[in-house]
Amino acid sequence: VQLQASGGGLVQSGGSLRLSCAASGFAFVGSTIGWFRQAPGTEREAVAIISRVGGIPYYADSVKGRFTISGDNAKNTVYPQMNSLRPEDTAVYYCAMDITKGCYAKSVSDFDYWGQGTLVTVSS
Repeated sequence: VQLQASGGGLVQSGGSLRLSCAASGFAFVGSTIGWFRQAPGTEREAVAIISRVGGIPYYADSVKGRFTISGDNAKNTVYPQMNSLRPEDTAVYYCAMDITKGCYAKSVSDFDYWGQGTLVTVSS
């Protein structure tokens, strides 16, 4: 399984970005895709998780109402749309895939495959 994350960049506070995570080697339709982020000096945290095997998307409290995660089965790609970005959203964003735990995959340790990360910088 390979995951390719893209879409990061520099944006002003209040702006928007759409990241993408393209998966190869495993059908997205049977997996759970999570987006995590890690700022310098902090632990990696879950931001949004979508499972194609059931359940509703999960969002961290800090991004609820601002981020929306969706998937395109035909393209094997997941897109987190990030609106109303804040300087505290600045981090390296990673996508990850779990193929065994379904909607129960919630933490870093639950995910088996990771993309390379894409940097999001929000200026004030």
